[in-house]
Amino acid sequence: MQKSDQQNSNGASSVAYLIVQELDERGKVYRLVDRQVTTMGRAPTNRIVLDDEVCSRNHCEIFYSDSSWVIRDLGSRNGTLVQGVAITQDQELLEGNVIEIGDSEAIFTFDVSRFSSRPTSAGSSEELESETIGVGQQSSWEEFNVPEIIQRKSHTRFHTPLPPSSLDRDRTSRELGRLYRLALDMGNTQSEQELSQIVLNGLFEGTSADIGAILYFDPSLQQPRKPENLKVIAFQSVDELPYQKPSHFLSEMVFSEGDAILAHNIADDSKLSTRDSLGKIHAQSVICAPLRNNKQGVTGLIHLYSTNPDNPLDSDDLEFTLALADQLAISFQNLNEKKKLSDGLARMEGENKALREQLELESELVGNSPSMIAMKQQILRIAPTDASVLIRGESGVGKELVARAIHFNSHRKKHPFVCMNCAALSEGLLESELFGHERGAFTGATSQKPGKFEQAHQGTLFLDEVGEMSLGIQAKFLRVLEGHAFERVGGSATIKVDVRVVAATNRDMEKAVAKGNFRQDLYFRLHVVEVSVDPLRVRSDDILLLANYFLNRFITKTGRPIRGFTQEAKDLLETYHWPGNVRELQNTIERAFILCTGDIIDASDIQLSAVGMGSDPQCVLPPANLGFRDVPLDVVEQEHILAVLNNTNWNKSRSAQILGIERSTLDRKLKRYGIHRP
Repeated sequence: MQKSDQQNSNGASSVAYLIVQELDERGKVYRLVDRQVTTMGRAPTNRIVLDDEVCSRNHCEIFYSDSSWVIRDLGSRNGTLVQGVAITQDQELLEGNVIEIGDSEAIFTFDVSRFSSRPTSAGSSEELESETIGVGQQSSWEEFNVPEIIQRKSHTRFHTPLPPSSLDRDRTSRELGRLYRLALDMGNTQSEQELSQIVLNGLFEGTSADIGAILYFDPSLQQPRKPENLKVIAFQSVDELPYQKPSHFLSEMVFSEGDAILAHNIADDSKLSTRDSLGKIHAQSVICAPLRNNKQGVTGLIHLYSTNPDNPLDSDDLEFTLALADQLAISFQNLNEKKKLSDGLARMEGENKALREQLELESELVGNSPSMIAMKQQILRIAPTDASVLIRGESGVGKELVARAIHFNSHRKKHPFVCMNCAALSEGLLESELFGHERGAFTGATSQKPGKFEQAHQGTLFLDEVGEMSLGIQAKFLRVLEGHAFERVGGSATIKVDVRVVAATNRDMEKAVAKGNFRQDLYFRLHVVEVSVDPLRVRSDDILLLANYFLNRFITKTGRPIRGFTQEAKDLLETYHWPGNVRELQNTIERAFILCTGDIIDASDIQLSAVGMGSDPQCVLPPANLGFRDVPLDVVEQEHILAVLNNTNWNKSRSAQILGIERSTLDRKLKRYGIHRP
């Protein structure tokens, strides 16, 4: 052993060697130093990995303690033997001790040159292969080219305050300054490639590396996080030297433990390098540092080589690389999150635009009757203003469509259109929905929620059935309409919004004001402009126009080839008085579209409601008899059914609607009475 190997007072050196002989394998020499714990076992994370099934995954460890070398069993399955005796506690190792680990053996020595053959526990000997340990008097570390992991780091010193030593403080200050400048440059990058190149430039400036690369998992590919799936996103080399990925052994060690690793003398080690690549680049030292993500674990690697034996990578290089690796991992994470937000924003803008186009399409008011033309002209005059609008009309006439038309023809059309039905909620819930609430304001309020007024900021708030609003809510609602700020339920912070209010009702608001059910001042505040929507029965010219409009919408959605309506179907639609107005017409066309079995909708496909039939002016009744007739009820029924059939030209669907019965019921009555078409 060389004189440079320091010895303690007892003659034990702080540098020792293990000559390991595995079953049917060549002998291998490993250097032991007091700065590290050497673990042995079958797991790839050990310092010395044994390909031995009898050996445990983490079998034993050797370390330097109190001027002596000690071996400790790690609870292995088959035990660790020293000189043939199983150890039960920490055991001091002496020169020449034979260690048995499963089917493998190791010799502990301070001078490798003493062993030209390997003694076994049985006392026999086996010649060591000269290719592996170099037979002769060579005993120094450099001459043996034994693989040596110099240092492992999980945290960099740059996370802690500067050390007291002036020399260390000056060096750390320079490195912190370099890291600060790099952080500024990294913060201005927009892509992973640009970011990686800045980091590589900084590493080549701050370390002795002459080959370097940054490897990363492609986030767009759903691949397992294994070293073989790493993608090189940046590479740099001095003198155009080639690059090879780090060995599987190094990558697995970094991935499993999350430590940055510095290794020397890797050229002849089959685990720390690959023969092909090192034959080209002649690497002397290597740093492999993980890119650590708090949520995803190790997401990539920084890999540095030094090919200069006079200027290898050292501990300071490892510190600097680990610090940059942590910065780079955070920057990668921020870039990915920024990209996700950008993609999500673009997608939401696209969806919002499509939704607005759909809303604008559906807010088109269909109809060419004089009342509809007049109303459209009125909307075009009202929309550009910010005046409050009160829309009046029966249920189902399309008051919300009128409100949408007002919004999408105003300067607020690029901002929200928010709907609220005042009749659907209790007073407490209505206040919460309109003005929002704070967390804990009431039972069930688990989080803060903005109200409809906040959601409609700079847009339009449509309040349907505004006449159903309670007097308590009306007072607070009036203050907001007058421009005052408001507070969320359970909150104290004042909120001021810019909202145009469009209200709708089917109630007689004047009677409600007279009875004291609706505030007079709120009525006048809402009733700046009034739009009245006529019921469908008084604009019969629009019935077939609306029917075809709804039919074309259903055809577009489903792709069914329906050609339109038969004349009988058109007549049926036009003669019905539509008590449910446009909403009932839309539902009727959708129902007929679903039930239709051919390529055209017939009168038999249209099912009308019997609601309001008694007031239908089109209902056909048999002529009244002035005198009394002594006849049974079924005779009167037969005569009435026959009269209705004759009046509708035997249109059974229309007759069933007039009679207020189902078509199948009419057929049964005709069969029972024996009535046949002439």
